[in-house]
Amino acid sequence: MLRSQGYAAGVMIAPEHLYYFGGYDSWVGVNSPQALIFTGGDDAPVLLLRDVDLALALETTWVEDVRTYSLVLEDFPSRVAEILKEKRVTGGLLALESQSYALPHALGEALGTALRPAELVDATRQFGLLRLIKSPAEMAFIEKAAGYAEAGLGALRSALVDGVGEVALAGEVEAAMRRAGSDYPAIPTELSSGERSAGGHATPRGRTIGTGDVVHAEFAGVHERYHATAIQTLSLGSPAPEVRELYGLALASLRAGMASIVPGVCVSAVEEASLVPLRAQGLEHAAQMRFGYGIGIAYPPIWLEALQIARGFEETLEPGMVFVLHSCLQLPEEGLGVIQGGTYALEADGLRLLAGAGDLELMVV
Repeated sequence: MLRSQGYAAGVMIAPEHLYYFGGYDSWVGVNSPQALIFTGGDDAPVLLLRDVDLALALETTWVEDVRTYSLVLEDFPSRVAEILKEKRVTGGLLALESQSYALPHALGEALGTALRPAELVDATRQFGLLRLIKSPAEMAFIEKAAGYAEAGLGALRSALVDGVGEVALAGEVEAAMRRAGSDYPAIPTELSSGERSAGGHATPRGRTIGTGDVVHAEFAGVHERYHATAIQTLSLGSPAPEVRELYGLALASLRAGMASIVPGVCVSAVEEASLVPLRAQGLEHAAQMRFGYGIGIAYPPIWLEALQIARGFEETLEPGMVFVLHSCLQLPEEGLGVIQGGTYALEADGLRLLAGAGDLELMVV
C-alpha cells in the first residue's frame, strides 16, 4: 500500500493499528506515545514504546525489533526521526493517523518538526479500511465478544425492576459481562431512562427508574480487543402511547435500512432507505445519529472503525464486514428517546445478528 500511494514510510500511532498490524496489545498510547515504524521495502518494522511498557509488548507482538525510550529523559519525535534516518528515509511522504486520539495536536506538531523535510500525510482511513473484512479467526473473536454482550443483555432484562438506580443497573450489566470473561470496553456503558432517554450517548447517573419509564442501553462485550455491541430499549411496565409510537417508527426505520443491505450496496443508500419511514411521518429530524458503523478492534475512547454507514460516504458493504446498525430517535423537547439495533455480520446470503435485540418489538418487563 505504501509504495502504490507514493509514501516513503509509515508511522502508525493508533493502538488498534499497532495491535492489528504489529500484534501489540496495549491502551497506553493515549498517554505514552508509541509507534510502529516501517517502509515499503523489505526491511523489518520497528516498534517504539516507553521503557516501562516493554514487558507488555513482549507478551503479544510479533515484531522482533522493539525499542524503548524514557518518557522523561528522551524525546519521542526525535527517536522516530532517528529510526527513519536509519532506514534511509529523510524526506518524502510519511503516512500516519492524524485523526487518532493517540495523536494530540502538540505531539503531531512535534513530529512534523522533527521529521522535516518529510511531509506527514493523514492515512487514518487508508489504514482503517484495511481492517474491514474480517478473517475467520477475527470472526471467532467477535462471536466470543458477542456472547459476553448477550450476557450483559440478559442481566439488563432481569435486573430492570421498579426502584433500581441507573448506576446499579449498569453495574449488573457490566458485572455479568466481566463474569462471563469480557475484557474492558472502549466506550463506557451508555444507559438512560425516563426523561433522560432523549440523551443518545447518556451514561448512567443517580436517577431511580420507576414503573412506566423507558430505558435504553448500549454496551459491548470484548474478546482479544474485538468488540460486539448490544443495544436495546425496554419499558418498565406498560409504556405510554407516545413511547410505543416512537419505538414503532424507530423499528420501521431499522427494518427499512436492513432490508436494503446486500453485498455491494453503497453505504449512503442504506441510510437513505432507513430515512424513508421517518420522512413519511415528518420525523427525519429526530434521527441525528448515523445509521451504522464498522466495529472490530478498539481501545478507549471509541470502538468505531473507519466504515461509516451514512450519507456522504461511498464505500460498499461486502461479505466479511461486521458493523453496528441502529435506529436512534431523539425528541429532547418531549424528554423521550429510543434506540434499537445491534451488531451484525454481512454474509453472502445476508445479515446475521451477533449481539443486541436487533429489530425486536418493544419489550415490556
